[in-house]
Amino acid sequence: MPRIVSFLPAATEMVHALGAGDEMVGRSHECDYPPSVKALPVVSRPTIQLDGASAEAIDRAVTERLGSGETLYAIDEVLLRDLQPDVILTQNLCRVCAPSGDELTRAVRKFAVRPEVIFLTPRNIAEIEENIVTVGRAIGRENEATALVRSNQERIAAVRAAVRGLTPRRVAFLEWTQPLFCAGHWVPEMISLAGGEDPLGRAGEDSVRVEWSDVLEQSPEIVIVSPCGYRLEESATLAKQLPPVPDAIVYAVDANSYFARPGPRVAEGVELLAHLLHPDRVAWMHPSRPWEMVSQSRRSGA
Repeated sequence: MPRIVSFLPAATEMVHALGAGDEMVGRSHECDYPPSVKALPVVSRPTIQLDGASAEAIDRAVTERLGSGETLYAIDEVLLRDLQPDVILTQNLCRVCAPSGDELTRAVRKFAVRPEVIFLTPRNIAEIEENIVTVGRAIGRENEATALVRSNQERIAAVRAAVRGLTPRRVAFLEWTQPLFCAGHWVPEMISLAGGEDPLGRAGEDSVRVEWSDVLEQSPEIVIVSPCGYRLEESATLAKQLPPVPDAIVYAVDANSYFARPGPRVAEGVELLAHLLHPDRVAWMHPSRPWEMVSQSRRSGA
């Protein structure tokens, strides 16, 4: 069995969804699902401590550090070497999300036996599915990966069938609030599959800063507050600080579980969006309730 180290929460979720959780020997500080992974040694930590900081302060600190050419993460190279991984899972898409490829390449350069390093850089749902299969192949779980991808595709197809023929709901999806960032990469596609449209979204591309006036100009029916890296309670706190949006329902959601991590729960994220956009057509069939209605539409009283 391969010894696996994951620097990426989405990759950690993939490994467990494929039944190989017992083969993980190390994780990043952000890998927290399933909860059992918290017992694993931590191989990377942030270089800036922002516990309790506001979203604005976090954005400012991250921007300043990246602007100076410094990294946001420190890799415990001694621990990583001692863990003797056969496979390392990481990403090279976002310097804010996890250690970059350059940092990890430097860390393993002097290893006596070089592990296989797999970079996961999805920009859409098809590439998320490709990543699942790639991870499955690397850890000897290709059949399980193929089955997982097929199951997710069937679930998404069921959502598409349920919302077919409906007028798409106008959505403003916010990936950060101070400053505002629109939806990017796979999220606009998820919204479209769920029966919505987000004019500010950038499908397959990085999210970018937007102004509050940009949001209001779209006259959204639904605003979804999903700050990257945040759970539901934190998202709700930020959502309640936003100015009112006329005639819109505002939801806060668990960003980490369903939108910020491109992993095996992407189909469940599409189901969640569809339920929020078209609750009469798509029921939420899971025991959790990963959303909170922060404000109601004055027009509909929803």
